[in-house]
Amino acid sequence: MIQWREGFVTRRVREWRGAVQLEVSIQDIDAVPAIAYPDLVGEPVVGDRVLLNTNALELGLGTGGMAFVVAIPDRLPPDHGRPNGHIVKARYSPLQTIRLAVDEEASPARPIMERATHLAGMPVVTADLHSALPAILAAIHADAPGAKVAYVMTDGGALPAGLSRTLDALADELVGVVTAGQAWGGDLEAVNVHSGLLAARHVLGADLTVVSQGPGNLGTGTTWGFSGVSVGESVNAAATLGGRPVGSLRLSDADPRPRHRGVSHHSLTAYGQVALLPADIAVPAGLRKSTLDALRPLADRHRLVTVRTDGLEDALRKSPAQLSTMGRDLDDDPVYFLAAAVAGRHAASLLTA
Repeated sequence: MIQWREGFVTRRVREWRGAVQLEVSIQDIDAVPAIAYPDLVGEPVVGDRVLLNTNALELGLGTGGMAFVVAIPDRLPPDHGRPNGHIVKARYSPLQTIRLAVDEEASPARPIMERATHLAGMPVVTADLHSALPAILAAIHADAPGAKVAYVMTDGGALPAGLSRTLDALADELVGVVTAGQAWGGDLEAVNVHSGLLAARHVLGADLTVVSQGPGNLGTGTTWGFSGVSVGESVNAAATLGGRPVGSLRLSDADPRPRHRGVSHHSLTAYGQVALLPADIAVPAGLRKSTLDALRPLADRHRLVTVRTDGLEDALRKSPAQLSTMGRDLDDDPVYFLAAAVAGRHAASLLTA
């Protein structure tokens, strides 16, 4: 079901790579926040009549809790002719979009991808939440400032990379973004995480890659009903392709939900049951005994690596992207960001190992 509304653009609030945030008046409401993706619907301007999907707005969601522009019906974008690619993402939805995948026949990178079968030991950091990315990246560049880092965005959260202001802020810190599966809008498009990792290594020339879902984690509070199970699948993909998976833990001392305090059940399920191949699980030094005890079962399959945290807080505070997870910043929940950062530190150390 879609909640359809008609509105008029009253203000362009801000824009970043891939998206525009608007204020839109609908019915008797003067200012509703809305997002438009110009590559899908064209460039909205003040005064435009817009058709909106208001599902997320009416549900009051956190990430993405805004209206989304579906069309500017009185001023459709120009017809660009026959698409260059033939990979369809957001498939069979009303806004399915055709993309040129890095590994399809018409891609300039096709010859590279035909030969790409192995990651040659590239470290691959896997993380549950999109908010871990800037912390991982800050630690990598603190310890290995010359490292070329790519990001593979899975389709567990947001499908459009353009929703992420984090990616816009980190554009100069990454050699590129690969959107995998149903996700779209990266510098490269990939059919799945496997081809996304190969593209990161062989097309973008990455020394190291971070994999996580886009903004907007889905969780139901059940053991298996959360989008972060894909973390374990990313470990399997990285290891199968000859990479070195490094697991970033989701830790928290401030989350109000018991299932996410200490070690999140997301990490315990993804690494403990979904990941079938071994990874290095980065553990911040100095954790309390109860947290270490909760992590111990992961040692049956993985290598738990204790990583020092000195200097990481300073590196985190220098990140060009805002550090925020579930409305909490570095001062509110330092262990969350440090847990992500130590994964970046350990991955960086593997570049010279």
